Amino acid sequence: MDPLYLSTADCPCCQLTFNITRVRPSFKNPSKTDTDFCGHYKNGVNPDFYVIRVCPQCGYAFSENGVKHMTEEQKLRYKTEIGKHWSEQFFHGERTIDQALVTYKRALIIAQLMKEDPRLIAGFLHHIAWLYRYMEQEAEEKRFLQYALEQYIIVFEHETNSDKNAKLLYIIGELNKRVGNYQEAVKWFSRVVNDQSIMDAGMIRASREQWKETAELATEQRERAKKSV
Repeated sequence: MDPLYLSTADCPCCQLTFNITRVRPSFKNPSKTDTDFCGHYKNGVNPDFYVIRVCPQCGYAFSENGVKHMTEEQKLRYKTEIGKHWSEQFFHGERTIDQALVTYKRALIIAQLMKEDPRLIAGFLHHIAWLYRYMEQEAEEKRFLQYALEQYIIVFEHETNSDKNAKLLYIIGELNKRVGNYQEAVKWFSRVVNDQSIMDAGMIRASREQWKETAELATEQRERAKKSV
């Protein structure tokens, strides 16, 4: 069975119905998942490559979680600032990692211009970091992890009851750890472990494991800092 199949999507900007490529659910199970939820796939098809839809007519790039309807003012802003540079391109069919990166970066720029939900923007930044991880470009991966971290903190600061969202607290801790902010990471992991109102057993367990490991890294980091003074 071919893991890829064609479907359709409607462009929220120009209303064109166009072909998109999707991955069958049976091929979406990763062989390994990193501690920040990045999946690794052995069957040669990575579902993350196909998250972004790109309208071939106007170039509007979006995910299924983006806005479904745009105001005329938003359409004009997109066309004036980004869309006017577009020439017809098609992104359905099998995608390379480079093509996936192009789609995510375009969707990111558009989402920022449209002032989309900070959580959506954080997800785009995080996925871009994963693509660089697949390509083993560590400096670019870390750069986008830092961007994603900053955006997740904005989500935390603005969403109602975000202090009870165990997965959000965990991912902020995890990304702090991955960019080397070990002491800060410990604080976020400890919030998940110590908040008695949080009932997410999986995130509590993961945070406890990461808390212990990161606390050791934080101690080593402090000791190195003392020696360098």
